[in-house]
Amino acid sequence: MKVDATIREIDIETVRKDFPVLSVKMGDNSIAYLDSGATAQKPLAVIERMKEFDSHQYATVHRGSYRLGEEATQIFESGRETIASFIGAKQGREIVYTSGATMSINLVAYGYGRKFIRRGDEIVISDMEHHANIVPWLKLCEETGAVLKVIPVTETGEFDESAFVKLLSARTKLVSITHVSNVLGTVNRVKELSALAHSAGAKVLVDGAQAAPHMKIDVSEIDSDFYVFSGHKMYGPTGVGVLYGKYDLLETMDPLLTGGDMIERVTFAGATYAPPPQRFEAGTPPITQVVGLCAAIDYLSAIGMETIEERERELLEYGSDLLRKIPQVRIIGTAPGKAAILSFVVDSVHPHDMVTILDGEGVAVRGGHHCAQPLMDRYNIPAATRASLAFYNTTEELDRLSAAIRKAVALFG
Repeated sequence: MKVDATIREIDIETVRKDFPVLSVKMGDNSIAYLDSGATAQKPLAVIERMKEFDSHQYATVHRGSYRLGEEATQIFESGRETIASFIGAKQGREIVYTSGATMSINLVAYGYGRKFIRRGDEIVISDMEHHANIVPWLKLCEETGAVLKVIPVTETGEFDESAFVKLLSARTKLVSITHVSNVLGTVNRVKELSALAHSAGAKVLVDGAQAAPHMKIDVSEIDSDFYVFSGHKMYGPTGVGVLYGKYDLLETMDPLLTGGDMIERVTFAGATYAPPPQRFEAGTPPITQVVGLCAAIDYLSAIGMETIEERERELLEYGSDLLRKIPQVRIIGTAPGKAAILSFVVDSVHPHDMVTILDGEGVAVRGGHHCAQPLMDRYNIPAATRASLAFYNTTEELDRLSAAIRKAVALFG
């Protein structure tokens, strides 16, 4: 823990007390939770805010004219401004509540893609995308006759930007790319890529699920047309996510789901839809989850995203040095300036076995294809082990990770 004294501006012991699960015992050790890329732990501020809302402020929104319902609606709607400010959006009405990043991408694929993309048009994604940013576009191409183009990834895990430029043409209608790879940790130059896509006349969607929890986001500077992320990866609850969209685009889109609360008028002859964002929020929304997400944003903002990014960068450097000292370990993804994700393979140890051995040492990591099978194919591996870090992790936990990997290597020869 001596190294942690040099890591910037975070009182790590105080921070860790904010996260009750980090004190859970796994055998003789507290759990070393290194799987925040899958889902991050919730601080007490989020847990208690959700409990307070459910206990004293809960009511359905947009429907009750009684005081409790009106107060709940005000809290729910003010959350859009909180989120807009956090990501640099111009206005709260550009924030659509969804169930997560996956739902957000599907909403764009349906509401924008099915309306504006036609046979022969092209959609550009990359080798490093999560399945959630691949399958919706595959389905759209099947339905419309559009063509999917793929940006190749270099050996170090970076976009081949020269190949990207060559893929762009007058037929390119949409570019949908990840901001941060959930496997490689690569931080893509989304501002520059967005400008290139726009110069070809294409719209841009950025998958920010792995970026929003770890760095300062400014969608106005990035100038993406859409930006998506999930609550549970940024220290909030599951079941809630965000679709940011430029308002003029949202106005042109059809809803993915229909039903209550997304309409202006319904007769048996037809229906007219409410304006965005309500147009895309059919049914009773995830009210408490939105409250929790906003509490998580307040918590992160109080620490400061720049401070979080710097701490995680130093943790990544420390962990990378440890893993590079193990001869049998090969790190997958070595792009400069990457986010705090350490994916690796050991030829003699299958990732599932590695996860089991590490779990026995109280170290929680993920093993598998990480919903990125095309990327596994790119590196000619069936799977990888991933340690994904958060600002609440410590160098001592990374020491335990290294020791547990060495134990696995010794067991399997």
